[in-house]
Amino acid sequence: MPQYMYHVKSNSGKHLKGKFTATDKSSAVEELRKRGLTVLSVEEIRKTVLTTDIYIGNPVKSIHFVIFCRQFATLMRAGVPMVEATMILAQQTESKPLKKALAEVSSALIRGLSFSQAAQEHKKIFPPLFISMIRSGEESGDLDGTLDRLAMFFEKNHIVREKIKSAMTYPIIVGLLSIAAVIYLLQGVVPQFVEMFDSFDAELPLITKMVLSLSESISNQWYIWLGSVLVIVVAFLFMKRSERGSYLIDYAKLRIPVFGKVMQKGAIAQMTRTLSSLYASSVPVLQSLSIVEGVVGNKVISGYIHQSSDSLRQGNPLSDPLKKAWVFPPLVTQMIAIGEETGALDEMLGKVADFYEMDVDNTVDRLKSLIEPLLIVFLAGIIGMIVMAIMLPMFTLYSNVG
Repeated sequence: MPQYMYHVKSNSGKHLKGKFTATDKSSAVEELRKRGLTVLSVEEIRKTVLTTDIYIGNPVKSIHFVIFCRQFATLMRAGVPMVEATMILAQQTESKPLKKALAEVSSALIRGLSFSQAAQEHKKIFPPLFISMIRSGEESGDLDGTLDRLAMFFEKNHIVREKIKSAMTYPIIVGLLSIAAVIYLLQGVVPQFVEMFDSFDAELPLITKMVLSLSESISNQWYIWLGSVLVIVVAFLFMKRSERGSYLIDYAKLRIPVFGKVMQKGAIAQMTRTLSSLYASSVPVLQSLSIVEGVVGNKVISGYIHQSSDSLRQGNPLSDPLKKAWVFPPLVTQMIAIGEETGALDEMLGKVADFYEMDVDNTVDRLKSLIEPLLIVFLAGIIGMIVMAIMLPMFTLYSNVG
């Protein structure tokens, strides 16, 4: 069906603009008027290559989705009609993909669909967790509370993700700078001393021979080095796309010294926070586990969650399979077991999420204070070795001359 750009005025006097899907222009005007909106203009959007949006990867940044959830909850609590609230959110968001999706959701709402049904048509924009909780909120009549829980969930999830990113970004940047500095020294500085060392007609120190050999290899056989890097990258991408390969990569991530623990705690925080939010919104537990399995972001942890789902189907407690999993500390399984016994599973999961979110926060702050001096020493050590390899033969020559 064709799309139309509308300009309407709501009952509260607000001017709203957006996109609307209808069979024809007259149908679009009629549907807008049925919702109590004063139609100021409706124009058909002619699709061209220039007006077609193309998105790669995750279309909506997490911060934009956090703001959307918080604003949506505020508008619903203020009693703003759903259609008008969606139109307002479509105008205010800075995310183009989210703006387009909300415009189409508003048109679906005008046609009589619920928000969850309309959002279901935009799965790349609205995650399964969001759709399931909204549907549950619509059925229970507690959409305001559900939106508040969603806003809190995405805010906390965003904070944890950003903390982990900040812990990983600094060493990666310093590592890349170290590699660049070493390549520059080996290819731009060391070759200038080769002729001088040849003229010494003396035995060079082992470290100097190694540095000269590496410099010559990078200068004359750069294509081998470049090809090796490309092969490794391509192999990694192929490995990541396969089921077994992605599992091994995620397993390796959790086993990385220091950083593996941070990622493990972050994944546990996300798992427990997601499950707590879904359980509190009365989403069926098996459906909740299926959603958590898809959003936790680690194949190893997803595998154990899948085992827990199978265990529940057989009538066993959720905590039993998790107790056998090395990725879940005793605190997690004990709290889940207590929650199952007392009937307060959502509360216990929320406490576990709070604990691990705070733990990730504190761990990242400690890592930042420790990693910075260590990386500086590491970078200085590598560059110092290259400089020493150049200077040692010169010191030997001067001492012999003296």
